[in-house]
Amino acid sequence: MAPNASVEVTGVLNENDADTIDGGLAKDIAPLKRAEKRKIKVVWRNVIAFGYLHLAAVYGLWLLLTSAKLYTVAFAFLLYVVSGLGITAGAHRLWAHRSYKAKLPLRIILCVFNTIAFQDCALHWARDHRVHHKYSETDADPHNATRGFFFSHIGWLLCRKHPEVVAKGRQLDISDLFSDPVLRFQRKYYMILMPLLCFILPTMAPVYFWGETWTNAWFVATLFRWTFILNATWLVNSAAHKWGHRPYDRTINPSENKTVATFAFGEGWHNYHHVFPWDYKTAELGNYRLNFTTAFIDFFAKIGWAYDLKTVSNEIIERRVKRTGDGSHATWGWGDKDQDKVEIEHANILNRKDE
Repeated sequence: MAPNASVEVTGVLNENDADTIDGGLAKDIAPLKRAEKRKIKVVWRNVIAFGYLHLAAVYGLWLLLTSAKLYTVAFAFLLYVVSGLGITAGAHRLWAHRSYKAKLPLRIILCVFNTIAFQDCALHWARDHRVHHKYSETDADPHNATRGFFFSHIGWLLCRKHPEVVAKGRQLDISDLFSDPVLRFQRKYYMILMPLLCFILPTMAPVYFWGETWTNAWFVATLFRWTFILNATWLVNSAAHKWGHRPYDRTINPSENKTVATFAFGEGWHNYHHVFPWDYKTAELGNYRLNFTTAFIDFFAKIGWAYDLKTVSNEIIERRVKRTGDGSHATWGWGDKDQDKVEIEHANILNRKDE
């Protein structure tokens, strides 16, 4: 349902929310308050489950380094990549932010990848992520980073949601998500598809196809792989809200974090993403070095399965950097007033034309 009353928001979710020429809000946002002090209701079932999972992942890492077959290691890496894309290119950039559109075959592929990732069905993931952007770092944010690194990384999954998270989530319009038959199908059969694609098949495949032991298959290809992609995703919520530069908006905590971008396929350029969340690249990058998800989307754009890719012009970015950036943005190009004079003097200029 669409919200039936106006509510105060802390950030921009889609391009329609922006009301300034440089993609921001017309009025300054008041400094964010620290999280409300309240008694946390621990969900002990989740504590036990994630405790076992991380102990098993450590054992899986040991087996990966000492006894697992090379095929098993490669298979675990492949599953890490496809499940990561199911989150980054699917649940995040396609469904949560509508930063591009995808034809049915690509939506099915992304939905399969997303199910392998097992981070809840894509519809629920996209809904919660919209709440995170709309009410970023307030009590309505599911993984509110003002509660500390541990809470924003994994702690939010070990306790009951703050009532504001539930309340604000119900006010968001997610009719576009329910209108997608692929998302409806995944949501309806998730408790059948998820165990099959995330746990059962990844464990059976190494055993039956190249003679791996059941122990190595379970702890390496399944549990270590799943734990690794979980933590890579969680780092976007924690580390990328704590460490790094803020060249686009110094007033918010999301930061440019190269390490997170490496493990999360381009999701670590987080200051840019919170300023321009509708950009399908989630970054101001001219190459694919640390943004594999953008390369993936561009590939499918070339074959016509991805289209209407939204991005931000250099002019808009420059305006925003000058208005709210922290001064860490690189020069705009040759002749920029901040460009190093030594760099200009020693540059090689090929095919120079005398004027």
